[in-house]
Amino acid sequence: MSGVNIYSHDSIEYEKRFKINELFPVHSNGIKTHDDKNLVSFNTSSQFNYKYHYRTFDDRFINYDLKKIITQNPIARNLITGKNISLISARQENTFDFQHIFLSKLLVDINSISPPEKEISYCFPLYLYPEIKNQQSTKQIQIRTPNLNPEIVNQIASQLSLTFTNEKEIPIEGEVCFINSTEVRPEFRLTFAPIDILDYIYAVLHSPTYREKYKEFLKIDFPRVPYPTDNTTFWKLVALGGVLRQIHLLECSVVEKYITQYPVDGNNMIGEIKYQDNKVFINETQYFDHVPQIAWEFYIGGYQPAQKWLKDRKGRELNFEDILHYQKIIVALMETDRIIEEIEKIKID
Repeated sequence: MSGVNIYSHDSIEYEKRFKINELFPVHSNGIKTHDDKNLVSFNTSSQFNYKYHYRTFDDRFINYDLKKIITQNPIARNLITGKNISLISARQENTFDFQHIFLSKLLVDINSISPPEKEISYCFPLYLYPEIKNQQSTKQIQIRTPNLNPEIVNQIASQLSLTFTNEKEIPIEGEVCFINSTEVRPEFRLTFAPIDILDYIYAVLHSPTYREKYKEFLKIDFPRVPYPTDNTTFWKLVALGGVLRQIHLLECSVVEKYITQYPVDGNNMIGEIKYQDNKVFINETQYFDHVPQIAWEFYIGGYQPAQKWLKDRKGRELNFEDILHYQKIIVALMETDRIIEEIEKIKID
């Protein structure tokens, strides 16, 4: 077990937590096309076209033709039938300590979070949708059910004296995007929903102290998460996890409050990429200015998104939306760093 002492106090305490693959009974590795060049594109395809979470902050399009996709995703219909969201994590960490957590509302690539084979991406959908049969109209309302282990949910409910509900009273898109913990008031609600559990997990797995304390365990299997023991801590973590979720989906308005500039006109072609004096040069003359070093070097999983996104577009011309998108990524990375600091202030068992 990678040198882990299975009889240590930390090991005994860690084993008391629930594993995310036990909480989300239906889960799967991401899609591997074996032919990305022809099946994954920056543009829409003519057939079997779906938006695709290809890499961190890098959504593309996939020709999800089951006759062409060799390694399919058995949970794919749950991500394309209706509104859903998946946690993305890895089962093992081969080259890094644990930083392998992200999320998406789309079909997910097997290498979305990290390139090495032992760090393949697994997705854990929050909801399950019924299979469409007998030419049932896709426009018909589909009743979704939480993809959550009822025993674990019931234990959380019991420890918090809350009632679990399948749906939140307000839509996910309507949530307030808090920016820091000083704006978060612990709410002693009577109910909690699947999205609250996801946000709680998302916050816990971004805790630097938690990652460091259990790093040897997090390297060898899916992460375990502590059962919440008090309402105040639970709701604070839910709120901060919700912030991260919206930031990482680029749905929070804060990501449009750009801290960078793109001041020089040119052909916008990505050539040799260079970071110097807080400038990210995409060619000899054009650059993004005021890019903090923290953002430039920030890791999510095995990737540095501020670098990876540009490198994967070498030889391509950035359009107006691309330029804005890259600036959103920089804000998102800086906000991630700041929210992680807020999470660090909260004691997690």
